[in-house]
Amino acid sequence: MRQSGDHRVFVQVETRRRQGTPWVTMLLVLLCVLSFIGLAVLPPRQRLSLLLEWGTVPANIFDAKEPILAQLHDPSLLRLVTALFIHVAWLHVLGNMLFLVIFGLPSERTLGSTRFFLLFLLGGIVANLVGALSLAGVHSPIIGCSGAVSAVLGAYIALFPRERLGLVLPLGLYLEFVRVPAFLLIGIWVLLQLLFSYAGPSYGAVVWWTHIAGFLFGVVYALLSRQAVVRRMRG
Repeated sequence: MRQSGDHRVFVQVETRRRQGTPWVTMLLVLLCVLSFIGLAVLPPRQRLSLLLEWGTVPANIFDAKEPILAQLHDPSLLRLVTALFIHVAWLHVLGNMLFLVIFGLPSERTLGSTRFFLLFLLGGIVANLVGALSLAGVHSPIIGCSGAVSAVLGAYIALFPRERLGLVLPLGLYLEFVRVPAFLLIGIWVLLQLLFSYAGPSYGAVVWWTHIAGFLFGVVYALLSRQAVVRRMRG
């Protein structure tokens, strides 16, 4: 599976700057995979303890006695970030990492590594915050970077509204290269998230509002970055 070379970006400018290596995407994948492996080798009780400590627990944020701003010195809000790198089901981490690579690499090349990192981080924070708000009072942790990946998907659609992606599909004894609309792969992403929610994770909560909030954040973020993208591509 690879990205097609014909990018129809939402801005058409003469590119003078050489695109840098999209190292942020690969670093995020590495962190998520290492975290998954580390949690997988722990005893179940210790694993659950870490999930409750570093996952986004809605009850710890919106049912707390102190106002949210007063918690800035406490890990409660920090968990909006740490929860992004926690996965305990192989289907969950595999789906997130696959789509992060497919849509993250071209997005990072266009936005630049710093702006892309902020997209992932802020999109994930907003997604987890909205998810926690929708589950106020719930003590199960929200975990995984699905909200952040949804932000990347939203940004990609805004950046490349008519892009088609290359897929290598096994057809009988042969491998066939086909090009499909990005919207089709995003539909597959939605189905994977639905499958994961029905399969039921061992721990944690699957919150659809995190996906919706993340996707919308990504679209708005990319559109607001239009002028910065133009400046970057003109170099």
